Amino acid sequence: MTVLDEIEAAIPALRRYAHALVRDRDAADDLVQDCLERAVARLPYWRGDGPVRAWLFRILLNRFRDTRRAGARAQLVPIDRVDLPARPGSQAAHLELGEVHAAMGRLPDDQRAALLLVAVEGMTLAEAAAAMDVPEGTLASRLGRARAALRAMTGRAAPRRGTGEDRS
Repeated sequence: MTVLDEIEAAIPALRRYAHALVRDRDAADDLVQDCLERAVARLPYWRGDGPVRAWLFRILLNRFRDTRRAGARAQLVPIDRVDLPARPGSQAAHLELGEVHAAMGRLPDDQRAALLLVAVEGMTLAEAAAAMDVPEGTLASRLGRARAALRAMTGRAAPRRGTGEDRS
């Protein structure tokens, strides 16, 4: 698989992560497009010393931070506009999901970003730390604080990992 194939394969996950960060479909698409443009432009300088996926997530997260620093603010959208896997569920489960989603929106950006990478994208601690360009211990601390804050806001345990539960 070439680097460009890996980049293309990561697009759905990048879109999902961007949408979870900014909560606006158009802004998320703009963020992903900016990320991909930067990745392709910098491809000749990429050293290949880590996973392409983590590199892309780092670019996306850095662009998100730059946007936030520039004064842009995320807007809340209804939970039904979020691309979630289709599952049968009750109305109560949908309401609980909405409550957790709203609580995640109140987390500091770095805590939310860490939790999304591990719990939603299924990254290992090492992959998520590489994507955020922080030591694993820092990432683990952010995850712990994010989970504790979610527990306090919702009275429920925060999500652990999505599909990557068996990865460590």
